[in-house]
Amino acid sequence: MTPLLRIGTRRSKLALAQSGMMQRAIGRALGVPENEVETLIPLVEIVTTGDKIQDRRLLEVGGKSLFTKEIEEALLDGRVDLAVHSMKDVPAEQPAGLAIAAIPEREDPRDAFISHKSKTFADLPQGAKVGTASLRRQAQLLSARPDLQIEMLRGNVDTRLRRLNEGDFDAILLACSGLNRLGFDNVITERLDLEAFLPAPGQGALALQTRAEDVDSAWAIALDHAPTALAVAAERGAMLALEGSCRTAIGAFARIDGDDLLVTTEMLSPDGGQRWTRSGRIKATANRDEARALGLSLGEAVKAAAGDQKIAI
Repeated sequence: MTPLLRIGTRRSKLALAQSGMMQRAIGRALGVPENEVETLIPLVEIVTTGDKIQDRRLLEVGGKSLFTKEIEEALLDGRVDLAVHSMKDVPAEQPAGLAIAAIPEREDPRDAFISHKSKTFADLPQGAKVGTASLRRQAQLLSARPDLQIEMLRGNVDTRLRRLNEGDFDAILLACSGLNRLGFDNVITERLDLEAFLPAPGQGALALQTRAEDVDSAWAIALDHAPTALAVAAERGAMLALEGSCRTAIGAFARIDGDDLLVTTEMLSPDGGQRWTRSGRIKATANRDEARALGLSLGEAVKAAAGDQKIAI
């Protein structure tokens, strides 16, 4: 049987779990019998540069596009028809010829605090060693607790949990969404407060990327979740204004609050000593362009407040 859609995905356990979820959802949307989904909507595993480099922060070797570049090339070459990305890994601007066709309903956007020594983040002892590869998380941790030792921790979820179990760290931070999708939510010690630990733009959401001419496909319309897409549009607007990359410590989160979409974005100095935050509202009935425009304006306000302070490394 000739495949209906070929899904490009990274090979990590989390990427395959996420892509498998979307594979089954697309199968249901297209009425594909369950026993034929893997044949008609196959997963095509692609190793990205970001997967190959495990010993350095992404900011040192090219940024978050290292997790999407090879898959995007496969889309443009026609080797795959659809890519499943973690939205927080998707650069602010889409390459020519490609587009985000759908954004499914978001998972838990919070950061997960994981420790065998402390029941909460607040309980961490003075000078505790915390592992993360995220500059945002580093800055937020140090903003709350300047005494902490923050050390670089790359690798897949299994690797990071193993290093915690081996005693390399007193605690580590991961995304709740990835742990939930892997069925590892039982390892979470505490789900961190969204105000103190504003997530990365798009955290917890997935991006289904296609060639630009395929954005109105039936499966894309079926899988797109309007409230999530509206929130993500605002967050990515802020990210674009703040030149969000692995070199800048920024957070953004939008949620439906009554009849409004409440949007908050921030930027921090890498040492957590300075923090600039702005919030705004727009009607939840607004369209995605309006949400993006609000995010952009809030990001610009944060940027203006920070002035020429050192905000990137």
